[in-house]
Amino acid sequence: MPNTLISIITPTYNCAKFIGETIESVLKQTHTNWEMIIVDDASKDNTEEIVNQYNDKRIKYIRLKENCGADVARNIAIEEAKGKYMAFLDSDDLWQPDKLEKQIKFMEQNNYNITATDYEQIDEEGRILNRIIKAKEKVDYNSMLLSNSVGNSTIMYNVENIGKFKVPNIKKRNDYALWLQMLKKEKYIYGIPETLMKYRVRSNSISRNKLNLIKYQWQLYRKIEKLSIFRSVFHICWWGVVKTLHRK
Repeated sequence: MPNTLISIITPTYNCAKFIGETIESVLKQTHTNWEMIIVDDASKDNTEEIVNQYNDKRIKYIRLKENCGADVARNIAIEEAKGKYMAFLDSDDLWQPDKLEKQIKFMEQNNYNITATDYEQIDEEGRILNRIIKAKEKVDYNSMLLSNSVGNSTIMYNVENIGKFKVPNIKKRNDYALWLQMLKKEKYIYGIPETLMKYRVRSNSISRNKLNLIKYQWQLYRKIEKLSIFRSVFHICWWGVVKTLHRK
């Protein structure tokens, strides 16, 4: 297990304020055999300067010449990945130091191919918001359609067993779309009941505007998953109810 290579997929765009702390959380991992593939989607800030301050051969930085979207950035990183396992980490989120070690141990002991963990929310300054989102014991394709119940920066999966996946071509919700692709091949995403990630809630995040996300949710159901109109309407309504309840 200590010699198992884990590829960390990190797309980034204008995240210079946070990406240094994100990299630091990877450098502190107790599991040290990893590669962190950062694909910069043509940032306009000094993201490149921040990343280049870290003189570590395990960190691979790729800068795109033009802004192409998170789906393209993720796919480029996935293509470059060489690890037996693949983990996902957004460029403003943070991992607990034993995240990789505990997750890979959990997967190998139970022979699981895809897992997620609990995570807690922090604000833009890194202050704890006293809200922990629990990973479900297991999630299948149909339950995932109802709601994306896993945190993007908590997922790890066994590439050797189930292969690489291509992130669907959708501007937003592409992480959600990727989990659905995985669940067509693997029956469950299993949850680890430990808080191993910190998710940064940002005031300018599009994901905070639920009304704007409806069109992307519709595209996910109709264009990517090719659900019927009736089923898509049902899932949109259900998704809206879930998001409304979560705001309370």
